[in-house]
Amino acid sequence: MIAVIQRVTSASVTIDQRVKASIGSGLLVLVGIEDADTAEDITWLSGKLVNLRIFNDAEGVMNQSVKEQGGDIIVVSQFTLQASTKKGNRPSYLKAAKPPVAVPLYEAFVNAVAAELGKDVQTGEFGADMKVSLLNDGPVTIIIDTKNKV
Repeated sequence: MIAVIQRVTSASVTIDQRVKASIGSGLLVLVGIEDADTAEDITWLSGKLVNLRIFNDAEGVMNQSVKEQGGDIIVVSQFTLQASTKKGNRPSYLKAAKPPVAVPLYEAFVNAVAAELGKDVQTGEFGADMKVSLLNDGPVTIIIDTKNKV
């Protein structure tokens, strides 16, 4: 799994001109799933995400997590994160998991993040044409690939 984690002051997902998800301070997480991803990847990434200390403490130092801050999270599926650009100029998405594999993993990831956070997590809609808006805070953007855990 690859996750692009963005600390935001606000974020939203709009589908067919209807706001599907909207948060204030928290994290917007774009997640790309590949066939090789497992429950272990979900557990590791959800724990890392919720406890990542990228929010400022009282002294202005990035020393608190979204959970400690009481922030919210939006998780959006994005297969293009699995793109390979090694050959030519047209990205290949062969590594990206197809819906029968990706949807259950995506849903399990969302549920794991909610359990770690201790509250509901908002989402986009798997496979939909989404318009994602955000106000990146910092900016703070971190990329995590579960294949690089160690």
